[in-house]
Amino acid sequence: MLVISAQVTGKRLPPVGACCVLFDFVSDPLSDLKWKEVKRAALSEMVEYITHNRNVITEPIYPEVVHMFAVNMFRTLPPSSNPTGAEFDPEEDEPTLEAAWPHLQLVYEFFLRFLESPDFQPNIAKKYIDQKFVLQLLELFDSEDPRERDFLKTTLHRIYGKFLGLRAYIRKQINNIFYRFIYETEHHNGIAELLEILGSIINGFALPLKEEHKIFLLKVLLPLHKVKSLSVYHPQLAYCVVQFLEKDSTLTEPVVMALLKYWPKTHSPKEVMFLNELEEILDVIEPSEFVKIMEPLFRQLAKCVSSPHFQVAERALYYWNNEYIMSLISDNAAKILPIMFPSLYRNSKTHWNKTIHGLIYNALKLFMEMNQKLFDDCTQQFKAEKLKEKLKMKEREEAWVKIENLAKANPQYSLCSHASTVSMPLAMETDGPLFEDVQMLRKTVSDEARQAQKDPKKERPLARRKSELPQDPHTKKSLGSSLQSRRAGPPGRALAPWPRGTAAPPLPARSL
Repeated sequence: MLVISAQVTGKRLPPVGACCVLFDFVSDPLSDLKWKEVKRAALSEMVEYITHNRNVITEPIYPEVVHMFAVNMFRTLPPSSNPTGAEFDPEEDEPTLEAAWPHLQLVYEFFLRFLESPDFQPNIAKKYIDQKFVLQLLELFDSEDPRERDFLKTTLHRIYGKFLGLRAYIRKQINNIFYRFIYETEHHNGIAELLEILGSIINGFALPLKEEHKIFLLKVLLPLHKVKSLSVYHPQLAYCVVQFLEKDSTLTEPVVMALLKYWPKTHSPKEVMFLNELEEILDVIEPSEFVKIMEPLFRQLAKCVSSPHFQVAERALYYWNNEYIMSLISDNAAKILPIMFPSLYRNSKTHWNKTIHGLIYNALKLFMEMNQKLFDDCTQQFKAEKLKEKLKMKEREEAWVKIENLAKANPQYSLCSHASTVSMPLAMETDGPLFEDVQMLRKTVSDEARQAQKDPKKERPLARRKSELPQDPHTKKSLGSSLQSRRAGPPGRALAPWPRGTAAPPLPARSL
């Protein structure tokens, strides 16, 4: 059993091997209270010692520390408390916490201090921190305790940064977890944390991107959008996708087309998430790439504007408050306005929510100011199409009248007329009152837009913005850089949060 000793202070710490004794915190939490406290005190003392002393990590220490971590951490996780029920809601549901956390937390802290120590030598440690170790570590990400997943996130990130030979293996095993999650189980507790790690990894990818990384985006990240529990990890997923597009703008078309392919049909909250992500993508899109996807994109936005769910319609209409998106629309108005105009006008008359009316009139006003002649042409074209529809309906009514008259001329008509009657289809006007003329429409749009409520969201600057790591309560502790081999002061327990508006600290491109 190996003992860590301090030559400077003469202080002698408990042997690392003594911390390999496991205690029962589940079936009998009151048993061995004295020895549980002894182990807790020993772990705490070791954490303080390795944090504040130098030249204490010698070669014989490595196998002892890795063994102690493995004995305490690598275990069979209990069955999920909700394996097939409703998805976990972080704001409403209480997570299942690990009973042995007083010991596990200190073991995680000690191992992190060990990895982050200036004396740590990866060339020695790689004999003990190998592929088997990484695989067992990844299995723990399915823990239901968010505290443990947070430590695991930091630990794996440190290992990825220090062990270049393990990087490809780590990415491959994370891919396997995602594949199993998408196509088999649709249940895993650590998807959000794994995506946070990948966000930092993607930020450090060298340019041009390897084909392996592009396949990862198209075959792994994008299919994650179709899982029913998307809301649990969507902010981290959107961040990863936008990071890829900032690295290589030519990926924009396949990404947007995949989002349109997976677009939810009956799940309105999920549709709002897609609209949020799509706006983040448009914030960083190149004008040359926008031209390739604008027509299918705005056909989908036209459907969203027509949605009876007011939050979906509202979120889509907020695109008209984004100045960069409006500049892209202005440059391509001849293609976009004819797609959007019918939905905007129709719902300005028929949508049940008054707030939507105001937002629609605001969008129409912007289109009118953008290109008056094109707006008038779209108005006339829409009016002509409405007249054509009414003529077609009239022809149908006349055809039914002819059929009825022919039926009345039949001698058998009187025998069956009492059993059934011919119902005349009614012409349904779904677009509100008769279409105003062009001048009246201009006046209506201007008046309604002035009276509409102002958008509560602040307008964004006319520039493509860098992507931001989502700052919700579960992602505030974002990944920090792990490759600073020497730092002043004691190493931190968790990853430092990134200031909002700054990019994730990248890992070096070497060996990525």
